[in-house]
Amino acid sequence: MKPDTRQQEIIGRLAAIQKEWKVEELADAMRVSPITIRRDLESLYKQGAIIRTFGGCLIDNRRRLAAYHDRVARNFSQKQAIGRAAAEEINPGQVVLINDGSTTFQLAACLGRCGHVAVYTNSVVMIGEIGRFPNVRLNVLGGEYHADLFYLGGALMERVMETISADVAFIGADAVGADGSCYCQDEDVARVTRLMTKHARRRILLADHTKFAANASVRYAKLDEFDLWITSKGLKRSALNELKKMTKIKEV
Repeated sequence: MKPDTRQQEIIGRLAAIQKEWKVEELADAMRVSPITIRRDLESLYKQGAIIRTFGGCLIDNRRRLAAYHDRVARNFSQKQAIGRAAAEEINPGQVVLINDGSTTFQLAACLGRCGHVAVYTNSVVMIGEIGRFPNVRLNVLGGEYHADLFYLGGALMERVMETISADVAFIGADAVGADGSCYCQDEDVARVTRLMTKHARRRILLADHTKFAANASVRYAKLDEFDLWITSKGLKRSALNELKKMTKIKEV
């Protein structure tokens, strides 16, 4: 077995059975010498994939989780206010789409006050948050797992989306241009987001004011495709007046 293949199998074992694995345990399971396993663990440690322990290792999800929660924590109070305002737009009995994002995550935290609703999301991180609420019937949209941002996408996701009909979709953005263009950083995210807007009768953009004129590369929609943009206070009056010509805007 090649080192790369063996190291991927080690990661698979650590992910499946999340405990401290000793070198000897891995050596027995992989049918190689402890010296070989130690070399593999050193390589995986340098990649940031594992934590070394005395005589063994643990899988390391901390860096990716920390990066995600850094995004959630950025402008936290504004995003939290947007999330609360977004929850007020949901009526009991509705089918709701929520795409992955640090602002839409704050809506997920407020779903307990929305009555009985069905929610579809492609966010892996939101599963635990939404799962706290007995009033929510949670459906996870299947697809390819993107480990860097904990979301599901890809061609399978696109096929699944074609079967969904929602009352309202809540969509985030990495940037909103002065011309009303809404951007994200990745073409795969853009495709999934376009489908979410297509399969909802009402579309609401959730993005704080710092996303205005921010940098992002892939356009997925225009403001006039949204029924409402919920944002934080801070946009210049001149820019706000122009943007209000494209859609209804609620500042919180």
